[in-house]
Amino acid sequence: MSSKSKLKVIPLGGVDEIGKNMYVVEYGEDMIVIDCGLIFPKEDMLGIDLVIPDVTYLLKNQERLRAFVFTHGHEDHIGATPYILKQFGVPAYGTRLTLALIEQKLKENRVSQQQVPLRVVEPGDVIELGKLSVQFIKVNHSIAGAVALAVHTPEGVVVHTGDFKIDYTPVDGGVIDLNALAMLGSKGVLALMSDSTNVERPGYTMSERKVAETFKGLFEHAEGRIFVAMFASNVHRIQMVIDSAARLGRRTCVVGRSMTQVTKIAVQLGEMVIEPGSLVDVDDVDLLPDNQVVVLTTGSQGEPMAGLTRMAYSEHRKLTIKSTDMVIVSANPIPGNEKFISRVINQLYRSGAKVIYESIAEVHVSGHACREELKMMLTLTKPKYFIPVHGEYRHLCLHAALAGEIGVPRDNIIIPDLGDIIEIDKHGIRKGGVAPTGSVLIDGLGIGDVGNVVLRDRKHLSQDGLIIIVMAIEKESGMLVSGPDVISRGFVYVREAEELMEGTKNVVRGVLANYDRVEQSDWAHIKNKVKDDLHKYLYDKLQRNPMVLPIIVEI
Repeated sequence: MSSKSKLKVIPLGGVDEIGKNMYVVEYGEDMIVIDCGLIFPKEDMLGIDLVIPDVTYLLKNQERLRAFVFTHGHEDHIGATPYILKQFGVPAYGTRLTLALIEQKLKENRVSQQQVPLRVVEPGDVIELGKLSVQFIKVNHSIAGAVALAVHTPEGVVVHTGDFKIDYTPVDGGVIDLNALAMLGSKGVLALMSDSTNVERPGYTMSERKVAETFKGLFEHAEGRIFVAMFASNVHRIQMVIDSAARLGRRTCVVGRSMTQVTKIAVQLGEMVIEPGSLVDVDDVDLLPDNQVVVLTTGSQGEPMAGLTRMAYSEHRKLTIKSTDMVIVSANPIPGNEKFISRVINQLYRSGAKVIYESIAEVHVSGHACREELKMMLTLTKPKYFIPVHGEYRHLCLHAALAGEIGVPRDNIIIPDLGDIIEIDKHGIRKGGVAPTGSVLIDGLGIGDVGNVVLRDRKHLSQDGLIIIVMAIEKESGMLVSGPDVISRGFVYVREAEELMEGTKNVVRGVLANYDRVEQSDWAHIKNKVKDDLHKYLYDKLQRNPMVLPIIVEI
């Protein structure tokens, strides 16, 4: 078998991290990509808005790329689509809600459907993509339209679970298709790629209906307005809140751009049914008695610009939290967001509101499988080889150990790193090299124009500030005619540090005194000498190391 005809699986994102999901499956001349997600920036990525996968490998092999296929519509699986899909022009396949959310993202970024053909599939459908075919299998998750994928290849079947849990009583009545998974297992699954997010949690994930029961009890005892913050993508829970409010004679106000957009799309697709009169516009909330109002908003992660945060700090244009309100935060903090949501909850308490969150009531259930459900997936599919995905490195290791407990031989398990080219056949599984991979940073409209050097400078500026030295030099004589002038930003307040500023100027004058006549060819050397001498002087004085930026002006 030629190396080109080998079955390969390559994670370009989604391993050793929760987010940025993107997985390549290829055989011979045919290649598909599963998901195209983003991850939110780490705290040290100052000014960065989003982080998406590096698709250099796809660009090098784009003549073999047949399609993008999507498991569901969460940001960590579709968020990078406006930036990446337009580069390839191949079809994107997904369920109705998933593609509707992708279409909205493409419109917002002015990407036309001519550039990215969107093709709707239903659970149970099979699409042919060269020598690869993809079967879509219904699963439960915290968004409608979630599917697992069975990629049929000449070497065997590769099952990608997507994000899933096993919910026997889902809100929409659509139970996970365990039969389809078992059928695949009975025929023989070559490799399983499975969601590892909740592998640390024992037992089973609670059903979404448990949240409905909690909401019912809380709503019945609330005397004033009720605010519910959650992920905008959780369509079933939005429906649950609106229905619970209507049963108690309350009307629901939907606040936040993403919450409003998703609700509108879900209603258009029939994923949600809202009875006439159930909703109220934000401008009309004050016209209703407090005990007839429910407000659905974004901000469950404490995002600075989200609805709940602005309401808590009295910065929202229409709504402010008050002491008679009940606020329900119906979400788990995403890793890294704990501080943000903690600040918002503290502020809500300062407002005097009654605050309910997961630590004190069952107002959220995860959309990811716990250990017993992960075991069931392994048992049903009976994979020969196992690749844990969608998790930080400890999650992948624990999931690998779990597969070992179920009976998968250790030699048949690969714990992947980003970019690993995993080769699979009936004789074994191995790492056969590394594809180019990494992260592309999105800052405003800039895509990939901010790299490590820029981030390093931003960090330096944020921690130590900036000193600018301006010197004017006459072009003809090469002599200093003005300055040096000192400008400080984020370092010291100049008017209160006159002695330090004068000392700074003297250091610069001392550097220039070593040159009888400053010529243009000496400017780079002078700038470097000014930087070095000032760094030493300022560190000796203050034990601080600002960025020093010398500027020579020719007049």
